[in-house]
Amino acid sequence: MINASAPSLLVTGAAGQLGRLTVERLLTSGVSNIVAGSRDPSKLGSLADRGVEVRKVDFDDLSSLAVAFNGIHRALIVSTDAIMVPDLRLRQHLAAVNAAVRAGVEHIAYTSLPNAGPESPVPFAPDHRETERAIAESGVAFTFLRNNFYMENTFFMARALASGRVFSSAGSGRSSHVSRADAASVAAAVLASGIPGAYDVTGPSSHTIDELVAALARAVEHPVEVVHVSDDELGQGMIEAGLPPAMAAALVSMDVATRRGLQGTVTDAVRALTGHPAVSLAEFLAVSTHRAALVRPSQH
Repeated sequence: MINASAPSLLVTGAAGQLGRLTVERLLTSGVSNIVAGSRDPSKLGSLADRGVEVRKVDFDDLSSLAVAFNGIHRALIVSTDAIMVPDLRLRQHLAAVNAAVRAGVEHIAYTSLPNAGPESPVPFAPDHRETERAIAESGVAFTFLRNNFYMENTFFMARALASGRVFSSAGSGRSSHVSRADAASVAAAVLASGIPGAYDVTGPSSHTIDELVAALARAVEHPVEVVHVSDDELGQGMIEAGLPPAMAAALVSMDVATRRGLQGTVTDAVRALTGHPAVSLAEFLAVSTHRAALVRPSQH
């Protein structure tokens, strides 16, 4: 639906989980002039049927980016998942930022990472840090959405939960998981209103790995033990289980970040930006489909 007096809003990665949810939130709120972008626009047909403009947005194709950002007032740049190839993700992000600036986009929102400074052990933290820097130095208004771990990430623990043992090197560090739905609601609110700033987007409380696994064990209704190991032991176990070394290192780094206190901040960003409280872990696990996802291998 086109409204000549309203700003045009672009969501990149709209075929992905966060991007699609953000578009859905915009539609639900009655916002017009929504543009959904994906490297494969054919995946967005159902959105086009509902009045959303669909564009090709391929961060590896500069010509597509010039067209994608044309006429856009505010853009949500959803960080890509290209974390296994050194420097690729940053090149993609910078290409998108530069194209947005050249096209005259007035406001860029970007999905980032909490505490992505030099202190972060996460191998892809520099991608976020340098993308934020490029946006901040561009002169364009911006909002950084530094999303904590998604509650949906717990679905990947289904096999470990079924085995009754979860291995971790997070120690007594705390994390503040947020539901992907809440992160999408925040992104939609920022895109619709143009609220500037930098926000740590978190759930309403933090928890240790022991507390998290205890909640998950209650959800799957059988005992699960946390086995505390060293970083090296955790990484080696992942590799022996079939994970590529680079992926294992990235996953271990999340435990290191948690152990060092980089993921435990709790904020009221969800309520402040959307007007509704963040979903708690208990509320998330009370949803039957979420509990079901914890007892089978996940594709989330």
